[in-house]
Amino acid sequence: MTDIKTLNDSHKIPTLGLGTWMIDNDKVVQVVKDAIELGYRHIDTAQAYGNEKGVGKGIKESGIARESLFVTTKIAAEHKDYESAAKSIDQSLEDLGLEYLDLMIIHSPQPWNEWRETDKNFDQGNLEAWKALEDAQKAGKVKSIGVSNFFEKDLDNILKNGHVKPAVNQILAHIGNTPFDLIDYCQSKDIQVEAYSPIAHGQALKSDGIQKMAEKYGFSVAQLCIQYLLQLDLIVLPKASSKEHLNSNLEFDFVISDEDMSTLKSLVFEDYGEFSNLPVFSGK
Repeated sequence: MTDIKTLNDSHKIPTLGLGTWMIDNDKVVQVVKDAIELGYRHIDTAQAYGNEKGVGKGIKESGIARESLFVTTKIAAEHKDYESAAKSIDQSLEDLGLEYLDLMIIHSPQPWNEWRETDKNFDQGNLEAWKALEDAQKAGKVKSIGVSNFFEKDLDNILKNGHVKPAVNQILAHIGNTPFDLIDYCQSKDIQVEAYSPIAHGQALKSDGIQKMAEKYGFSVAQLCIQYLLQLDLIVLPKASSKEHLNSNLEFDFVISDEDMSTLKSLVFEDYGEFSNLPVFSGK
């Protein structure tokens, strides 16, 4: 079983969850069922993943009590007005077949086709989407609300102009690409950081240095990558589809030494291979 953290709104969240990015709607049903059977209690999806219906079906077929799970989804990055954001929240609940969500977050401060463009300002749109989340929280549709891929300036916009502090900021973070300044900033504001793509979308498996260190501890590269982030006090969302990988990502127990943590923190890794063209891996 994984550890539990308390968010700034007093809700509890498991420190390790199942990421479902790029798992097809049909396939994700069995993945979710397998994960829950193995002990996962934190499931992460998004409107943009196109698999909310499958995730919801997997949850239902697992037979586990709803209150035993922590379920997250994300408002699509393109919803930068109140009405469309609010409608999308209701649609997610319908697609997932759930009466409430444990956490819902804004997927990105910019629409994906305008990712990190400096000449455009989406502050007002983010505030409208945030207002939709605040209202959904008041209505009991969502317990906790947060953001994803937000930089400091994006967070400041919400902190200064919103009524509810984000509970989390879900960001790209892994060995070789750990945004320490942003992590420190979030933690200073009592905003929990969640790390997605902890294995660098598979690219970490190709690193000789990471492989050798994993062998030193007698664990897999994936387990080393997850433990690295847990020791940074982050919540980790590894993706896996096979039951074997689901289990190995959950079942391990070791501590990386301070010296080895320093080595891992100093690594710089930017090549995401065939996935380098995806916005979140673009390096911008």
